[in-house]
Amino acid sequence: MQESFTSALAVWPVRGIPQNPGAWIMTTAHRKLIDGLRKERTRRDKQDSLKHETETVTVPVEPEFDVSTLEISDDRLRLIFTCCHPAINTEAQVALTLHALGGLSTTEIAKAFLLSEATLAQRLVRTKRKIQEARIPYEVPSPDRLPERLAAVQAVVYLIFNEGYTATSGTELVRANLCSEAIRLGRVLGELLPQEAENLGLLALMLLQDSRREARVRGGELVTLEDQDRSLWDRRAISEGVMLVEKALRMGPAGPYQLQAAIAA
Repeated sequence: MQESFTSALAVWPVRGIPQNPGAWIMTTAHRKLIDGLRKERTRRDKQDSLKHETETVTVPVEPEFDVSTLEISDDRLRLIFTCCHPAINTEAQVALTLHALGGLSTTEIAKAFLLSEATLAQRLVRTKRKIQEARIPYEVPSPDRLPERLAAVQAVVYLIFNEGYTATSGTELVRANLCSEAIRLGRVLGELLPQEAENLGLLALMLLQDSRREARVRGGELVTLEDQDRSLWDRRAISEGVMLVEKALRMGPAGPYQLQAAIAA
């Protein structure tokens, strides 16, 4: 809570006091708590293995990729793969996962799917009922079953980014925290399945779009591409995005994320 108040002192004088200050404080505190717990868990999980690797370091040999050895180390990505069960249609998988794990409201998800809020709410209820009646387990899939859930997971990550890139609700036109989380998940996904060109394309697309974040808003209004101050663009993100999309297109075949990233580049 103290950190949340500190953030308010820094943000509110610039962006104005939100419509619901109490909710803003609580939401920010909740996010900081989750971030702190995630970092501590990662430190705890990795400390022993890193110590062992340091003591037994050898010259690495590039291994052949073996999907059977995959392990999802990131908690949120693990849960996203868990929710994207192939017994549920892809749109329902994505909507349910965005609602349960992406931090998006029913209204935000409905706008992403170009549906009315009532229609989406009914679909979420039907999906939850199907999960209960069919006794679909909430469990992490075995490594060889990850690819069949990949398209839905990619869609979840990209829609989280889109809600951050152009917010459909709230007082902020751009929600940087959602963009950053989506990019982080995209990096983890690329590390998990590096042979999937679309993972690289997705990460490249998000980096290239997010590179213009600081130039997209001026005086509380969105600034179109041709009017943006290009000196504010993040050149490092652009360079990485271009490198990734070139690598992805060489791997082929070209998918929609790669093509969008190429256009953005």
